[in-house]
Amino acid sequence: MNQIKVTALLLTVFGLSLISTKVLAQQSTNEKPNIIFIITDDQGMGDLGCTGNQYVKTPNIDKFYTDAVRFTNYHVGTTCAPTRSGIMSGRHCNRVNVYHTIAGRSILFEDEVILPQVLAQNGYVNAMYGKWHLGDNYPYRPEDRGFHEVVRHAAGGVGQGPDYWMNDYFDDTYWHNSVETKYEGYCTDIFFSQALDFIEENKDRPFFCYLSTNAPHSPYNVPEEYYDMYHGKKEFEGLDERLLRFYGMITNIDANFKKLEDKLDELELTDNTILIFTTDNGTSAGASTYNAGLKGGKGSQYDGGHRVPLFIRWPNGKITGGKDIDKLAANYDLLPTFADLLGLDFNPVKPLDGKSLAPLMTKENPEWPNRILYIDTQREQNLIKYKKYSVMDDNWRLVDGDQLYYVTKDIGQENNVIEQYPEVAARLSEGYERWWQSFLDEGVDEKYAYIKVGTPHENPTKIMSHDLIIGAYKPVWHQNGAIEGEQAAGIWKIEFATEGKYAITLRRFPRESGHGINATFPAQEERIELDKTAPASVKNDFTEAHLYVAGQTKEAIIEEGQDEVTFKLHVPAGKYDMEARLVDAMKHVHPAYYVYIEKL
Repeated sequence: MNQIKVTALLLTVFGLSLISTKVLAQQSTNEKPNIIFIITDDQGMGDLGCTGNQYVKTPNIDKFYTDAVRFTNYHVGTTCAPTRSGIMSGRHCNRVNVYHTIAGRSILFEDEVILPQVLAQNGYVNAMYGKWHLGDNYPYRPEDRGFHEVVRHAAGGVGQGPDYWMNDYFDDTYWHNSVETKYEGYCTDIFFSQALDFIEENKDRPFFCYLSTNAPHSPYNVPEEYYDMYHGKKEFEGLDERLLRFYGMITNIDANFKKLEDKLDELELTDNTILIFTTDNGTSAGASTYNAGLKGGKGSQYDGGHRVPLFIRWPNGKITGGKDIDKLAANYDLLPTFADLLGLDFNPVKPLDGKSLAPLMTKENPEWPNRILYIDTQREQNLIKYKKYSVMDDNWRLVDGDQLYYVTKDIGQENNVIEQYPEVAARLSEGYERWWQSFLDEGVDEKYAYIKVGTPHENPTKIMSHDLIIGAYKPVWHQNGAIEGEQAAGIWKIEFATEGKYAITLRRFPRESGHGINATFPAQEERIELDKTAPASVKNDFTEAHLYVAGQTKEAIIEEGQDEVTFKLHVPAGKYDMEARLVDAMKHVHPAYYVYIEKL
């Protein structure tokens, strides 16, 4: 055989080998399970038919429940952002700057390595739809932190301060990969529809789909067909309007859940997909009607505030069959659980609070310690020791240090038995002291998350008084606060990433609103709310604008009909406290509710 033929043969064999290797690699990659993580907002343990509610209609989630592994003693934060931070980081919310839902304390520290980043490093393509609530500006947005495809509203709910002006759940504008994009339809339908498109487009590669609905969070705006399922029906007599709409929103989620399962069946992805349904905290509306025997709702340190559903199914992983697991588990267990189940290459750079739950789901009789876990409701500018807390193990709850409940037989936490079992209370109290000291050892009580400006990733940067670190008055976190002209004062933590000339613009209303600083308008032209009490703008006496940043003070008189006040200044790179204020004719101080910072 001559040299040319030998070379040709070798090239052919080598080429076939490359093709074979590529096919094998592709097959190996495709064997990784997909992950679809559905988390709803303000829906408690009792807000499902499968957990005993006789009013709400959830036939599709109920069916899923019968074939899923169910964690019956699973705990999250008592409000929205804290739960999400634990899921993403594997660490307790108090460690990662997310122990509030506003005031700069809902922004997840930049140096935390989070779930989508870990999955991306392991070959997953990631998407999130709906509610993020862990930072609306660079470098905290989901698209900055491992998600490849994003459609989201801002802040903690549709229509809140940082969200697009006057979003009301219908035909809203959301951020699609950082670009404001108009969508037609109802919010939950849009988020599920976008997720289904993502699943179909990525059916041949491992994907992570984080589907985080803002429903059934207030305001309880719901499509008419789902409201009509409950309104005026005899079986729902005595339930208030708010609850009927709340249940209608849940039923809409349930209908979308069926569409998602149908899509998985159609694409033959069901068996190799880890499908999860959970919620972010206790109920916001349903506690008085049915609460699965629990005490308290959203924001409560009692179990009704943080003990929520967690249903998981993965047929290929033998995680099926309607099995209940009553061992204590928490939201920050989910990251290490995924790493364990999927065999991910993951070496945490910080100590995790979570523990893999995989043995509980995959082994018949796993060894499992009686853990002690902790939750609290801070909702303050800084961490406060002993504030609204619960220390938990499999059987006991120590609440606020002076209440002890044997929840194995007293799930409703009705009988305080601390005098009968002082040794149990002492053991749990000791755990709390060590837990709290661990925060101080990390120095988290002295850290802040700085919003970065002057980068190519976001220029201009739009911020709102929602993230203002409050120095006086109450927080102004909602669009209604700008409409009414609520008083507040405080600072933003801003990092100017590069030295240069900046334009810093102070506004009362965001640019997309079209309103000037002293604009007035009737309420109902601007906002549609369930209770029809949206405020009208009647305040029109702002006279001065003030800015302080990087040692520079700027002032200006607000002219009649002026939309905004812009100051141009040279700022060295660095971290600064920034103040931006509007002052009215009576010399009352208000925040500049919206501020735009642009590197020129």
